[in-house]
Amino acid sequence: MRALTISAHGGLDQLEYRTDLPVPEVSAGQVRVCVTAAGLNHLDLFMLQGLPGLTLRPPWVMGADATGVVDAIGDGAVTEVKAGDTVIINPGISDGTCEYCRAGEQSLCVRFGILGEHHPGTLAEYVVVPAGNVRRIPGEIPSEIAAAYTLAAITAWRMVVTRAGVGPTDEVLIWGIGGGVALAALGIAKQLGARVWVTSSSDEKLERARKLGADETLNYRATDVAKEIRSRTGKRGVSVVLDNVGHDTWKQSLGALGKRGRLVTCGGTSGPMVETDIRRLFWNQWTIMGSTMGNDAEFDAVAKELTEGRLFPVVDSVFALEKGREAFARLASGNQFGKIVVRVA
Repeated sequence: MRALTISAHGGLDQLEYRTDLPVPEVSAGQVRVCVTAAGLNHLDLFMLQGLPGLTLRPPWVMGADATGVVDAIGDGAVTEVKAGDTVIINPGISDGTCEYCRAGEQSLCVRFGILGEHHPGTLAEYVVVPAGNVRRIPGEIPSEIAAAYTLAAITAWRMVVTRAGVGPTDEVLIWGIGGGVALAALGIAKQLGARVWVTSSSDEKLERARKLGADETLNYRATDVAKEIRSRTGKRGVSVVLDNVGHDTWKQSLGALGKRGRLVTCGGTSGPMVETDIRRLFWNQWTIMGSTMGNDAEFDAVAKELTEGRLFPVVDSVFALEKGREAFARLASGNQFGKIVVRVA
């Protein structure tokens, strides 16, 4: 089996294209997917560099997102799909038995893991996942679109719909437009009727975001984001902030947040430690929420959005599997607008 792997943490030089890996076996309740294409996420860069508490088992297959065709089904009652179905994959793996799973909150599972991080990943010809982690999609959806979709869409859906409860009266600030989650959040928030502000250090990305529906754009290198938002909103601020940056944007995020505002965070790419003035927190009656991936109901929701053509990811570029190191280099550069896809089949 061909795959993109690492055997040690470090830089791009650790990525290795292999052609000699065994095809994974499928067990009861699982399906094996013949991967057509896989999508990259910043999680893949973090895994490459090394994450706390993880033990690497070389050769480790990278990647979380993918689309493909069901190749084999294990024993047991698998009714979700059949062999030959085109599917997308939910990268979040839960045990299905803990109290959170029984309550329908699979992403809070006490044994929750993610493909490419805790389980062998998708940058390979075959990947095995629980049957509940795939959803059938129309075969005519381009593979590069389907491959780039699930992780960003399900993460954004949980942030925008479930956690923040965005509606048509909301003003939403999204940091770092150009990334997969930010672009998915823009699309979802606009569908819900919200007015959306986006930031970037690139005027070119901001212009592209405007064409996708962003109402207000701010270059955070040239503008004090919080001050500018306060100025343009009569000091009211925005009602929702979506922040996956962490340390470098936290103060600005809170500065832009209006009374009774909701801040939802799903990452800390600039650093995990932040400071909050507790007096402003209680005085403004803010709600600060964390969010990770999504549950099965949210997976159903985003699969329906894709199937019915209402929510498509933006694809930046496509690379062959053997050019996987170049794909990672593109992601690491920060110059992409949209998702980077690796063609496997």
